[in-house]
Amino acid sequence: MATMPEFLTRETLASIEAREEKQQRDPFQLRALPFEDVYFRPKKMDNSKLVRSADPRAGGACWSVIGIACLMLAFGGGVLAPHVANTVAGYKLESLRAEAQRLADERRTLELQEAELLSPDRLDRLAQGQHLVTPSASQIVHLDNQGDSKVAMVRK
Repeated sequence: MATMPEFLTRETLASIEAREEKQQRDPFQLRALPFEDVYFRPKKMDNSKLVRSADPRAGGACWSVIGIACLMLAFGGGVLAPHVANTVAGYKLESLRAEAQRLADERRTLELQEAELLSPDRLDRLAQGQHLVTPSASQIVHLDNQGDSKVAMVRK
């Protein structure tokens, strides 16, 4: 036993009762607390020579716990994987929608710029700036299959 109550080692129960009869109780004194007269003294113990014996079942229990933990982890991953994949796919879909909207806006802007650049008024202004004139009727050659089409045909 690591500790032993002091009252069991020093005096017997009869000597305790005799001592209590000798003492006159003061009427205003509080009663004793429970186990007030019990003292515990620690024993000096040397456990340095103790060697723990090996438990042959402990290794199997450890591996079974590790196996169960791995199965639970795989099951949890299998349950969570579709949810994570759906979330990632949702983010990709939203980014693709945003990119499609950005590209549509950019296309509209480019089409507007192209329309401004190819407008007949602008082309007339550019032609006048470079001193270009409208060709006369004799300078125009129509390329068609009837008549003289030697100009348009290139044969090898």
